[in-house]
Amino acid sequence: MLLPQLKLDELLEELQARIDAARGTRDRVHSLLEAVLSVGRELDLEQALHSIVEAAAALVDAEYAALGVIGPDGRTLSAFHTVGVSDEKITEIGPYPQGHGILGELIRHPEPLRLSKISEHPASYGFPPNHPPMRSFLGVPIRVRGQVFGNLYLTEKRGGLEFDEEDESVLSTLAVAAGVAIDNARLYEDSRLRERWLLANAEITHRLMPGSERSEALDLIAERARDITGSALAEVAMPMADTPSLTVEIAVGEGAEAHRGLVLPLHEGLTGLAYSTAAPVTSDDITRDDRITAEPPRFRGLGPAVAVPIGTGEVGARGVVLLVREAGRPVFSDKETEMLQGFAAQAAIAMELAERRQDAQQLALLEDRDRIARDLHDLAIQRLFATGMTLQSAGRFIEHPKAAERVLRAVDDLDETIKIIRSTIFGLRAREGGAGSGLRARVVRVAGEAAPVLGFAPGVRMEGLIDTEVPQRIADHVVAVLSEALTNVARHARAHAAEVVLTTDGREVVLRVADDGVGIPSGGRRSGLRNMAERAEQLGGRLELGGAEGGGAVLVWSVPLPEGA
Repeated sequence: MLLPQLKLDELLEELQARIDAARGTRDRVHSLLEAVLSVGRELDLEQALHSIVEAAAALVDAEYAALGVIGPDGRTLSAFHTVGVSDEKITEIGPYPQGHGILGELIRHPEPLRLSKISEHPASYGFPPNHPPMRSFLGVPIRVRGQVFGNLYLTEKRGGLEFDEEDESVLSTLAVAAGVAIDNARLYEDSRLRERWLLANAEITHRLMPGSERSEALDLIAERARDITGSALAEVAMPMADTPSLTVEIAVGEGAEAHRGLVLPLHEGLTGLAYSTAAPVTSDDITRDDRITAEPPRFRGLGPAVAVPIGTGEVGARGVVLLVREAGRPVFSDKETEMLQGFAAQAAIAMELAERRQDAQQLALLEDRDRIARDLHDLAIQRLFATGMTLQSAGRFIEHPKAAERVLRAVDDLDETIKIIRSTIFGLRAREGGAGSGLRARVVRVAGEAAPVLGFAPGVRMEGLIDTEVPQRIADHVVAVLSEALTNVARHARAHAAEVVLTTDGREVVLRVADDGVGIPSGGRRSGLRNMAERAEQLGGRLELGGAEGGGAVLVWSVPLPEGA
């Protein structure tokens, strides 16, 4: 009876083992389903990635887990999400891996990889200092729409065990669900982003249509583009009439003061190239880009950049939006650039419609002025002239001397009134000066003409309503002083760089010319400086001379503006 009893015990033990295995499989399938549902609920991409890593670690009972996102180059990792390593430990280890060694093996060969000992694989070359010890390894790729998005990396199965085929199967199943969840999160993120761009366009159109100033719309374009793209700096450059240059009209964000008013060449730098080619221009690091001039230094601490033309097509670009992110931030992707380009194109259409509306209003105003001038000439002047002739004729028949004198005085008053009306007519029919007659354009031309003599192109920056608030008489003095100052730099300074800054706040106009040369000698001729000082004194202003940090000279010429200028 003992032998049958033993066989029965063995059968019962085997049955219990199978029941336990079935229960374990059921529990694991249940956990996998819960993980798939949990991951699929996330719509925020960053949160979805973190949930995927947590679920992977729990499903295969791994101590450490990570998800590496493959960068645009397809060879390195652009992001690394971890579970199991504390923030303090991450700080001790240093920068996240770039995708070399075992991690790179999975990037080069996107197939499941299971190792009992990492160090035995030919691609392994050790861990950085302060890295926790890791022995067993399991990695699987995550594909989104057939393209490898990244890889799941699991190490150190708890209990000292090794990852088995079932772990690999479970993790591969989770990777498929993760790919769907990531795709959904990206689609949701794209839709939210497009919605933000559409709202920004609607806001710009709403701002322009009632007749707001163009500067307000440009400021709104820069602010919204900077906010939506997460940029540190945004600037809008517009072409200057009758000059081969762009001027930075709007700059917001980090270091904006160094950019506002800068004059940039049309065919150089990111901004100039985007304008001249009517196509986006990108840079991985603007501080190391050969297309960017070193002077003046204005991009410290910044990195990835993109310049997008405002409007394209038959009419070409109307301006350029430049966005720059902080150093270390992701470069601008093709999708981001595409959305930004669409935003800029819609903004250009809104600007075009607003300008057409302003042109129509201006045309109506001019037509109304012409009508008033014609009516004044044809009706008022003729009647006043006829009345004067009548009074003059009637004066012959007036015998009383004082009465006759009063009539003659009235005739003279009518003549003066006719002169005033004629002057008014002339003012109504007068047109503004031709393109390029403004002070901004004249300053750029003077700086450009001085470049061959200097041996380099001076930097130019202008701020304020220079063409509007500086009257012609003072503008002529500004141009003369600038020309004299740049001539002095070329003759005496032996400089390698110079900067021209012209600003006005409506109360005074200030011209500042700085160079990195030898400075102002103590015993040289000063006729040019004396002329500039006399010009300032005539206008109630002053001329100041001084040294620049690091060598060179600084000339500041400032004069007050007349009230109502």
